[in-house]
Amino acid sequence: MTTRPTRQLHLNAFLMGVGHHEAAWRHPRTSSADVTDVRHYQRLAQVAERGRLDSVFFADGLALRGNVRHNALGGLEPLTLLAALAAVTEHIGLIATVSTTYNEPFHVARKFASLDHISGGRAGWNIVTSASEAEAHNFGIERPTHSDRYARATEFLEVVTKLWDSWEDGAILGDHHSGNYADTDRIHTLDHIGPHFRVRGPLNTSRPPQGHPLLVQAGSSEDGKEFAARFAEAVFTAQQTLADGQDFYADLKSRLGRYGRSEDELLILPGISPIIGSTEREALQLERELEELIIPEYGVHQLSNILGVDLSDHPLDARLPEVPPATDGQQSRVKLVTDLAEREQLTLRQLIGRLAGGRGHRVVTGTPEQIADQIEEWFVNGAADGFNIMPPVLPGGLEDFVDHVVPELRLRGLFRTDYEGRTLRQNYGLARPGSIFDQKVPVAS
Repeated sequence: MTTRPTRQLHLNAFLMGVGHHEAAWRHPRTSSADVTDVRHYQRLAQVAERGRLDSVFFADGLALRGNVRHNALGGLEPLTLLAALAAVTEHIGLIATVSTTYNEPFHVARKFASLDHISGGRAGWNIVTSASEAEAHNFGIERPTHSDRYARATEFLEVVTKLWDSWEDGAILGDHHSGNYADTDRIHTLDHIGPHFRVRGPLNTSRPPQGHPLLVQAGSSEDGKEFAARFAEAVFTAQQTLADGQDFYADLKSRLGRYGRSEDELLILPGISPIIGSTEREALQLERELEELIIPEYGVHQLSNILGVDLSDHPLDARLPEVPPATDGQQSRVKLVTDLAEREQLTLRQLIGRLAGGRGHRVVTGTPEQIADQIEEWFVNGAADGFNIMPPVLPGGLEDFVDHVVPELRLRGLFRTDYEGRTLRQNYGLARPGSIFDQKVPVAS
């Protein structure tokens, strides 16, 4: 291309253990010992930064999911891990999942403010409401309903942002001569009283460098999309077809106006798991190698958890039985999986094979040019502002993407050659939010 497009891709590296394919830990390109080795993740963050990717992201759950006998589960707590990654990187954004259902706003506000300070303005929060019963049981409660989880999440986020704002910019004076460390007129109480929380404030950590760490969301249910339209600045989502991606993109963007937001204030990044080879034959060979390492028992167990239906006695070579719509669990993921099975007339065996690479996210196999073709098609046809890259094996899958796909995207004028800014918000092209407080309700000095 002779001219650079004004619109550029945003790329996030979704890092999970030794790869997103459920059999990655069995493949000779990986080492299962890396699952809890901080040096492994530090190297991955440095590879992503070398490729000038916007950010790295760690998902999280508050229960052991799946059958640990057949998969490398039990990774590190993400906020702790991201602080270690901040120490060995300078530009890459650092995004972690934290639940609003099993935490308190003050804790979460303080932890993300601290990470934003530690990293110099590179923190992001992936906001989840925790859908599984196993997580609820670890906290001694029954799983809240879908609507109750989102109602709590809404108030939770309102409190967290007030806490981040409770210190105005410029509140810290550091005046050695006068002895005034802080201007207490710029530090504010909240006195928040709501259905779920009573929080006085202020936060005991000063305002984050970004104002607010980047807010990310991944729910695609009706409640999830409405929550994203109101609060999120980036959305990680899963669609299998271009048409589905376009529908989701248009739907979510159309909701922003009712909250006084413009379309460029929310970035939509579908997940894609690229299986890359220097030739198509080489890529297909890696795909076959991973498929041959799948343990059907594990795949059936995982699918049963997603759908909320016990499939352990269902014949592997029979079609998926009728699955009732989800009401309180992973609503959007249940629909995605059942639609996939119906659209392609998949047997149970075929379905667990399709899901092994990305748990419902799109798996694309091919050369760097073919992977770039798929990314460009969605990007220019109204289905994505960028992508959540989910390497099937790590570290090799991320290295292949950075060393071979990223240069191809640059040749097409679709991706940066260097970082535009210092903070995660700047590199995502998002404004720094103002404070809700304007010399109001100062604390007593």
